Amino acid sequence: MDIERKQAEIVDHFVKQAAVLDAEASLANLIAEATSHPSLFAFSEILSVPNLTKLEGTQFASHLELLRLFAYGACSDYKSNSDRLPALSADQVRKLKQLTVLMLAEGNKVLPYDQLMQELDVSNVRELEDFLINDCMYAGIVRGKLDQLRRCFEVQFAAGRDLRPEQLNNMIQTLENWLGTSDNLLHTIQDKIKWADAMSEENKKHRKEIEEKVEDAKQSFKIDMDIRGHEDIFSSEPGGMIMDYEEDRARPKRRRQPMH
Repeated sequence: MDIERKQAEIVDHFVKQAAVLDAEASLANLIAEATSHPSLFAFSEILSVPNLTKLEGTQFASHLELLRLFAYGACSDYKSNSDRLPALSADQVRKLKQLTVLMLAEGNKVLPYDQLMQELDVSNVRELEDFLINDCMYAGIVRGKLDQLRRCFEVQFAAGRDLRPEQLNNMIQTLENWLGTSDNLLHTIQDKIKWADAMSEENKKHRKEIEEKVEDAKQSFKIDMDIRGHEDIFSSEPGGMIMDYEEDRARPKRRRQPMH
């Protein structure tokens, strides 16, 4: 996030400068400065500044073409058009190589050393690995693993580059498709939440009904036990009295002896 914020601040600086400069030479120097900046890797916003169109058809038109190349191209594009483009400084060469790595990483997550050495015009593996470590990974524009056994660079992260104008429609379509998928997913999640809430309420209602039935059963059982207790009391005491009386009647009477 710090890299993105820093990049945005740098882009804003160059955009503001490009908007106020009048002299064609000054605009050309601004382009050279921007394409040499060690922390700048996005150029389309600068390229879109209307003031830069002043360079079209002038002796500095090649600088505007160079800015387009840094926005969308790679080292191979410069090689193919070097005869009509300004000569590059050491900083610009390094920057274009960094941008080339980003371009390659957009379409492939495993970059063979042989391909990288050819694209970057590097003669040996040691030089290539030093460049990937010091100028790419330490710069924060890519993260990955150097696999010396397989002779490749495994890309884990790569910063995005500027989109070509013809790529915008595809990007817009991709974003619209993603938005539609997200909306469908959101509706599905909302339906699941409503279903879960309804089931929760149903479970609460069912639990309450069970608790009420249990409570009613407890009350009925208590009343039944109270009634049975009273019946036992009434049935035991009179019964005992009757039994004693019957037993007394059944007991043989002792005859009184006559008095002499």
